[in-house]
Amino acid sequence: MKWAILSVASAVILLITVVTSCVHQPSPIPADGNFPPDIANILVNKCAVSGCHNAASYTNADKLLLDSWDHLFNGGVTGAVVVPYSPQYSPLLYFVNTDSSLGPVAVPTMPYSTPGRVLHPLTKAEYLLLESWIASGAPDKDGNVAFASNPSTRQKIYLTQQGCDLVGVIDAERNVVMRYIPVGMSATSIESPHCVRVSSDGMYAYVSFYSGDYIQKIDTRTDQVVGSAYMGPGAWNIIYLSPQDTSLLASDWQGAGYVGFVQTVGMTPAPLIGGSSTFVYPHGITSNATYDTFFITAQYGNVIYKLSASALYYKQISIDGHPPSAALSATGATPDPHEVLMKFDHSAYFVTCEGSNQVKLMDAYRDSVLATIPVGVFPVEMAMSTTKPYLFVTCQEDSSTISGRRGSVYVINYNTLQVVTVLYGDFYQPHGITVDDKTGLVYIASTNANVTGPAPHHVTACSGRPGWYTVYNLNTLQPLNNNRYEVTVMPYSAAVRFR
Repeated sequence: MKWAILSVASAVILLITVVTSCVHQPSPIPADGNFPPDIANILVNKCAVSGCHNAASYTNADKLLLDSWDHLFNGGVTGAVVVPYSPQYSPLLYFVNTDSSLGPVAVPTMPYSTPGRVLHPLTKAEYLLLESWIASGAPDKDGNVAFASNPSTRQKIYLTQQGCDLVGVIDAERNVVMRYIPVGMSATSIESPHCVRVSSDGMYAYVSFYSGDYIQKIDTRTDQVVGSAYMGPGAWNIIYLSPQDTSLLASDWQGAGYVGFVQTVGMTPAPLIGGSSTFVYPHGITSNATYDTFFITAQYGNVIYKLSASALYYKQISIDGHPPSAALSATGATPDPHEVLMKFDHSAYFVTCEGSNQVKLMDAYRDSVLATIPVGVFPVEMAMSTTKPYLFVTCQEDSSTISGRRGSVYVINYNTLQVVTVLYGDFYQPHGITVDDKTGLVYIASTNANVTGPAPHHVTACSGRPGWYTVYNLNTLQPLNNNRYEVTVMPYSAAVRFR
């Protein structure tokens, strides 16, 4: 009997040993951190040191951990520090640079030196080595480039940088900028990428330009521009894609504006529709389910334009009970419809009214107002979730409950039309917003365009005030973390890859 008890005990010990041996143990970080040798000599030996960016100290160093190549691409509390192929927009270089002729210089200079630990700034040769490494993709010692795997299925968020002729690409797993895509056609002037939209299959993104003459097409597998459609001089604002992505419609935000169709396969534009007083500052666009009837906001006044695809039907719809007028007026005197977003069943659409601080719900068939929802000051962009009954509305100039911040995000139940909550977060003039239902996250872009806004953490290679995006949990409607993901100048429009 005693032998039996000992045998059972031995078996238990053996089982525990086997189970323990099967538990995955994290691979130890090699001494070189998987960096190429010359890069490891800088980042591991001079940055990932005691009191700075090593495992023991990084939480007090902007949460930037530099002990390995993989950890580098988690970024820090201000977002990405290295963006592969974009040394000019990789903040790590700003803080190790002491020569403004080489690029932006930010303080404090890193490696950070104290009386008890003297660390010398990088030499010019070391700086140029880092710059060249990032320009070639910042690969690990085996040649792997961060975020390059699974190009056809990787979830991303696209964010226009209106002040820099860039589109930022955010990796949805780590939430940091993984690429910057140069866009625009001019080598001498900023064309201001305004709106970005992603095709329903997630394979292409389309970008309009407020100060440019083109609509551009981006392959989301390579994050490269693969086509352009010449629209003519204008202020090309909003893009609206057909259900099968074969066509898009764009608005020209001018007093005698136009709208223009483009066949997306060859990026072939059709003759423009409008001019004279047909469309006065046309902006937001949506359509019925069959993509043959369009609803287009007039930025000023009280008008929604209703247009057939053949342009044989045209109507002006009043959204406030007064005669239709698309004229400029005193602030608050007219609704000033900005953006428009169709409900999933195509029975009605929401309109943000930046002049009256309202969101209106319009009947898509009867052309009448179904409901008016008061919101914060200067409502602009909207996004809807497919997994939660939430309509998100950015109110760019709303007074914040947080000192030094400006703007809010209203969360409205799109079934009951009740305000669920108001988000007062780390925003300053929030504009673009998108919902990633696959990861359960909401991305909110703060333009930070006003000079009275928060001072940025660092400069950029693009002149102007950097903005940022914040990430919220869709289920809790709370910030995912305390990070302020800084980008370049005036982040404006956001779109998720796979919906």
